[in-house]
Amino acid sequence: MAARRAPRPITSADRDRVAELHAEGKSRNDIAEIMDRSGSTISKIAERLGLTFERGPEVASATAARQADLETRRQLLASRFIDIAEDSLDRIYRETTVYSFGGKDNEYNEHTFDEAPVADRVKLMTAAAIAVDKSLKLAPAETNAGLDAAKSMLGSLGAALSEFVRAEDETDAQGDGEA
Repeated sequence: MAARRAPRPITSADRDRVAELHAEGKSRNDIAEIMDRSGSTISKIAERLGLTFERGPEVASATAARQADLETRRQLLASRFIDIAEDSLDRIYRETTVYSFGGKDNEYNEHTFDEAPVADRVKLMTAAAIAVDKSLKLAPAETNAGLDAAKSMLGSLGAALSEFVRAEDETDAQGDGEA
């Protein structure tokens, strides 16, 4: 078993060096390595100096940036899935060539149809449905956004019409008094 060395006392030079390295943005572990001290010793010095190694604002900022990047990528993937769905559905009505190898001589045969045969239609529709489903999982549709806007517009229109009718009634009432 290795002999344990006696702890070195903390000096004012140690405190100054911790403060200097902390101001440079060094982490607790980096400072410990530079000063050949334990992390707990650096933590004690920092605590006495009123310094912290919390990187909350930096971590929060980095996390927000990462989330924004991921959201952008999700939106792009969702858009690509919609493109796949549209392409799959368009292929149903395109001219389609079906081919196969068969017979005793394993001969190549092909036939061209005006649009996709039923079996291919089912596959294309399934591919489109899966692509739409995946796009909605990546970027859910805003179901109430248009409805809320329409309600707001109709409410405003109703209020304006009510005000117009009230003003017309007042005008008619004033006109009746003058006759």
